[in-house]
Amino acid sequence: MASENKSCKNEDVLEIVSKDSEVELCVEDSSSDDEDLIQVDKENSSDSGYEILLPQSDDDDYEPLSPSSPAQPSEPYHSQATQSTSAPTVPQLPESSNNDDYEQPLQSPAKRKAQLKPAKSKAQKSGPPEQEEMWHNKKEEDRNPEPFKFMPSRVPGPTFNKTASWSPLSLFQLFFSVPVVQTIIQNTNANAARRKAAGVKFQWTDLTVKDFYVFLAIIVFTGLVSVHHRADYWKREWPYNFHFPQEYMSRNRFEAIVWSLHLSNLKDDKENQKKRNTPQYDRLFKIKPLYDQIVNACKANFQPYENICIDERMVASKARISVKQYMKAKPTKRGYKLFVLADSASGYTWNFSVYTGKSESSISHGLSYSAVLDLLPFSLLGRGYTLYLDHFYTSPALFQYLHKNCFGCCGTIKKTQSDFPRTEKNDFPKRAERGDMRWIRKDEVLFVKWIETREITMCSTVHRAFSGKTVQRRVKEAGVWSAKQIPVPDAVLDYNKNMHGVDLSDALIGYYSVQQKTKKWYKTFFYHFVDIAIVNSFILHKEICRSQGQEPVTQKKFWEHLAVEMLSFAVGSAPAAPSPTLTCMPRYYGSDATQSRRYCRRCLDAGIPRVKTPIYCRACNVPLCLTSKKNCFERWHDKQEYLSSVNVH
Repeated sequence: MASENKSCKNEDVLEIVSKDSEVELCVEDSSSDDEDLIQVDKENSSDSGYEILLPQSDDDDYEPLSPSSPAQPSEPYHSQATQSTSAPTVPQLPESSNNDDYEQPLQSPAKRKAQLKPAKSKAQKSGPPEQEEMWHNKKEEDRNPEPFKFMPSRVPGPTFNKTASWSPLSLFQLFFSVPVVQTIIQNTNANAARRKAAGVKFQWTDLTVKDFYVFLAIIVFTGLVSVHHRADYWKREWPYNFHFPQEYMSRNRFEAIVWSLHLSNLKDDKENQKKRNTPQYDRLFKIKPLYDQIVNACKANFQPYENICIDERMVASKARISVKQYMKAKPTKRGYKLFVLADSASGYTWNFSVYTGKSESSISHGLSYSAVLDLLPFSLLGRGYTLYLDHFYTSPALFQYLHKNCFGCCGTIKKTQSDFPRTEKNDFPKRAERGDMRWIRKDEVLFVKWIETREITMCSTVHRAFSGKTVQRRVKEAGVWSAKQIPVPDAVLDYNKNMHGVDLSDALIGYYSVQQKTKKWYKTFFYHFVDIAIVNSFILHKEICRSQGQEPVTQKKFWEHLAVEMLSFAVGSAPAAPSPTLTCMPRYYGSDATQSRRYCRRCLDAGIPRVKTPIYCRACNVPLCLTSKKNCFERWHDKQEYLSSVNVH
């Protein structure tokens, strides 16, 4: 037997020893150059047991197995020894009916090779063991990350002269500047001319600056006073007998402006339509002129404070367009989705972008990753800011990238995130107590799990795991509700305090909104841009009053003052104003008093319709009855004088 086994590749000699102990066998697989280790326990055999041992060699890597840890057979053996130069001869083990170790069928060579692992050398065994990742509890100390020095590119707050006197209209005109208004007026007039050339029958005169500001004042008025139908603002019956807007603009004129309202150039529109279904096609081209101007104005007139946040905003719409999105978790489920960066303290909308679908950047890095970077112009913001995000945007890769650019981050994170720790070592027990927490730090990124009414997971680069802070919660113990202080991670406290900047902006927009029903998707964005401009103007007003030590007006009062100032600006910008020497005197509409007649204004206000008169006031340009039995001319002017005196006092 010993002579046969001398044909092994490595010239090893197999020794057969009759002992009741383990057996080690070196067998070479014909399909591999590696040698496998087989251990066979023949302790319980009734026959004289065999022990096949590898020869003692000078190889330092050889280390015999200890008898205290017997191994199970993991390699099949051959019933007959083969004499070959490529494979060793293996002796046949004796058969015994009393051997219980071989009752299970042996594995095939393929399964055996997949399960066996190469033996480690002494050098590998003597190396330091890898430290297994594990969760730490709140009693274990975490290091305090070094904060970035807050170095904004400009002084936080309004960027203009705060010591000057700023009216609501002057603040609004920071966003709707003179070039922006002129562009809208030109494109609206061009669109109205196109519609009339196409055969649409409606009365139209060119839109002027006066008409546009009266139009803006009316839609601001609709944000303050709500009715079921837009036509109710021009009704003369109670309870809809409003003096405004019917005294400044007729309903037909207002509807004509709404129908013809256009934001982009018509020629450029046609060129963009030719690019449809190509990568060069711009889905937002119809709103691009106003969209770019509003975004630039938002960034130019305010510098955010240290804490900022990013979240989604939904603009409600039922238009049939591919830009529209559906978000089940939002109060407004269907509409246009905007990614918004807002100041956490004031709610100022500093930057935003309209989501139009997947792009090349979102495919390569992910939508949440690219959406955040698109809203963060590092050169304009500066460094040292702390950004708060929800679980849609949070990822360790994004946090590490922003940390390299001197931006701190904090946000909720999903446990299914690819880089979230998967270890269960020292995890929560099956019934964790309220206030219990676990944390792991990977380089600069901290992962925290906290038990409240449910498990909350956080990720941060600016917080330590736990500093001893607590929050008060009502807890029911022994059937009695009582207040109890429970420990809370620092990241949770700061997240709850600074994450709601976009929600604050949405709430301010929701209180008073100029949004109108429309079939055109770009008009929905026009109304929303007006909302953003008014809300940001109101926030700037509060910042100015705070710097001057004054009490700011309420949002409702701000809207009222804005509407009044828009009307005053419209009257002042009118090209042909009445002469100051012109007095209120009656005149006839034409030479024939029976042919040219109008409805009397005072009779309509009194609820008496279809009373026509050929006389009007030359100064007020209002038709009024003037007969021996009915003198509406005098009574109407007396009422106007009374109302003007009341307003003055």
